Amino acid sequence: MDTRKALITALAGGSMLGGVALGAAFSAGSSVNAATTPTSTSSNRADASASPGVFVSNEDPAHEATESAEREAQENAGQRPTVP
Repeated sequence: MDTRKALITALAGGSMLGGVALGAAFSAGSSVNAATTPTSTSSNRADASASPGVFVSNEDPAHEATESAEREAQENAGQRPTVP
């Protein structure tokens, strides 16, 4: 292999590796932030020891009085409510 082909091969391989490294660095940072950002505060949870992102139904009597039947059914099924 002559010097020019070796240089082109090394540059192409290096740029591919650099692109992969930059892509991994940028995508890893954004997915970590999205996965660990809590969507509710611990004061709204019935169980404050639950990890962020895990839905825990709020069974406080004052909260329950304002809920619709559809929302309560979703909570009882372990789903994050999508109705008011």
